[in-house]
Amino acid sequence: MSFSNLGLSPKVEAAVEAAGFDIPTPIQASAIPIAVTGRDVLGIAQTGTGKTASFVLPMLTRLERGRARARMPRTLILEPTRELAAQVAEAFELLGKSHKLTVALLIGGVSYDEQDKKLDRGADVVIATPGRLLDHRERGKLLLNGVEILVVDEADRMLDMGFIPDIERICKMLPFTRQTLFFSATMPPEIARLADNFLHNPERIEVSRRPPPRRPSCNARRRPTSPPPKRQALRELMKEVDVKNAIIFCNRKKDVGVVFRSLQRHGFNVGALHGDMDQRQRTATLDAFRNGTIAFLAASDVAARGSIFPRVSHIFNYDVPVHPEDYIHRIGRTGRAGREGFAAMLVTPKDRKALKAIEAMLRQEIPWLDGASTSSAPEEPAETETSERGNGRGRGARRSRRGGRNRPALRARQNRLNATRRRRRRQALKPPKATAGHLRPAEGNGRPQKAAEGNGRSQKPREAQGRDGRREKQGSKDDSRRSDQPQAKARGMGDHVPAFMMRSVRVP
Repeated sequence: MSFSNLGLSPKVEAAVEAAGFDIPTPIQASAIPIAVTGRDVLGIAQTGTGKTASFVLPMLTRLERGRARARMPRTLILEPTRELAAQVAEAFELLGKSHKLTVALLIGGVSYDEQDKKLDRGADVVIATPGRLLDHRERGKLLLNGVEILVVDEADRMLDMGFIPDIERICKMLPFTRQTLFFSATMPPEIARLADNFLHNPERIEVSRRPPPRRPSCNARRRPTSPPPKRQALRELMKEVDVKNAIIFCNRKKDVGVVFRSLQRHGFNVGALHGDMDQRQRTATLDAFRNGTIAFLAASDVAARGSIFPRVSHIFNYDVPVHPEDYIHRIGRTGRAGREGFAAMLVTPKDRKALKAIEAMLRQEIPWLDGASTSSAPEEPAETETSERGNGRGRGARRSRRGGRNRPALRARQNRLNATRRRRRRQALKPPKATAGHLRPAEGNGRPQKAAEGNGRSQKPREAQGRDGRREKQGSKDDSRRSDQPQAKARGMGDHVPAFMMRSVRVP
């Protein structure tokens, strides 16, 4: 089958031929004829199979009719990362040379001015990350009620990066009669349920959902033991194999910096790439890796999807991926277009659970470089840490002295000491308990008691009668209990009544 049998326009077929493409891939041959007709498509295919052209080519065919208006794009493509968005923009420049379409790339890390100018002139195609798209929408620079085609690329990555609420918000702003295309290399159940909410009677196209388990010519794992640190094990592995260029994947941005500095210190020509870098730095690093200026790239999962790296010979997973699908995308950077590749992964005892999940997804075991089986994988020793603490040697003991590892215990101890100090301070400031002897006014103070008028009864002193007339009656009981059990909590002021309130008063 050739591209001439897919229903594309003659202008698009000429652009494909000029780009050097002869035979469509399976996902292209299945998705393009359906997308040209305007139906919704849910495409699932492994990385490197040409999913970008599967929605770019039918989009170019449909955009030949009509014209965009200011701030009202005709098509919208959502990408999870800036690099993927830039890659799709390059595909439009390559395949849409003769169409003279206006493409607006809305990504973070760059100025708003150039993006605003393209939107004001009228953009036929908007390629954006969800965050920057919503920023333009809130600033009043973009209207989405004229979108005819919506493309959500790498939908599973959108789920991992937390873009699902933004996508739901964006879809509510789009016309109901739009065409929606979902493409991804993996399709977890959460994305499938999300697609059901946004797609109307879609055509599901699934081409090799599970990639060939041995796509790289060598797909192996290695367990670094305790004596050599993990960084040293990585360097030794890189020296054992014939590495032309390689990508070292880490789970965290912090570890990317650690690996980058370690390799640079030992003489490796290495660069770093992660999401916190400035866009200019990211673009410069990618260009340097593509043209061979740097041979090694320490990267996060930003580089695991869609980015086209020519002939990456080796992939090293410094960390075992948390999500099994990320492992497929990582090793998919090597062994592309029928070339040979090598993928290795450093596994520690704490990574056993993540490793089992990857093998369950691949439905086979990944061999160890030393030839051992999975059952012989080392268990994490429970007594090593205790022994190192006991003899006062090793890294654990040093951290205990600094308070790094036992910081929660020290914090709890300090809280107990502070509570004890506060309790003693309150007891020191607490006035002595009043008794009937020293709180009662002295006899003969020159203020004789007078009988109350009208009832013929004498008025008792305030301190004797109390507030409710029961203090004298309960006094003996309280005194008898005070010696053998704690005194019950008094109401009001209790025995601590100020002296000015205990003076005798005249009753009119």
